[in-house]
Amino acid sequence: MKLYTYFRSSAAFRVRIALNLKGIAYDAVPVHLVRDGGEQRQEGYLAVNPAALVPALAEDGRVLTQSMAIIEYIDETHPEPPLLPGAPTDRARIRAIAQSIACDIHPLNNLRVLQYLSRQLGIDEARRNAWYRHWVETGLAAVEAMLAGDARTGAFCHGDTPTLADCCLVPQIFNARRLDCNLDAMPTVLRISERCEALEAFRLAAPANQPDAE
Repeated sequence: MKLYTYFRSSAAFRVRIALNLKGIAYDAVPVHLVRDGGEQRQEGYLAVNPAALVPALAEDGRVLTQSMAIIEYIDETHPEPPLLPGAPTDRARIRAIAQSIACDIHPLNNLRVLQYLSRQLGIDEARRNAWYRHWVETGLAAVEAMLAGDARTGAFCHGDTPTLADCCLVPQIFNARRLDCNLDAMPTVLRISERCEALEAFRLAAPANQPDAE
């Protein structure tokens, strides 16, 4: 497998966690999202993923895109340990937590959105960061309520083993801390994130441990 990745991309971070949890070896192919106008916009990478986004996973001549689709593919082709365990209602809950992060929070704060706010709309850095913090804090407050109010929450987002939800949670917390978001009202989110961060699969996937880390 080849994983086209960027060390600070939360979407790529999710996939790195999933691959590590499954014990799947892969070759990291760094795609710098800022240097030279963004390598993701260059012809070579556009041939891999015309959407100009990371991650992309290449295997056996096929290229998969979109982190959530990639993780579910990994889970289906390498079923142990399962990232979507349990009954259909349990799997729906795990997906709901994951999508609250990947679909509700992350798209509003992705690099290309922040760049558009600055370059096209003329938003200064202070107001851009306020935008970022608002949507992250609002979204994570909803995730906190989902976790704290459900008996199925255990050591991790769902039960006592990591799932797809945890693969999404940890990268979002990393970015929230990097932009000084206020997480004081989210004890369940923080407890679970810290539990995950103690595991080797999460540590090895962390931005600081990537070959392209700066």
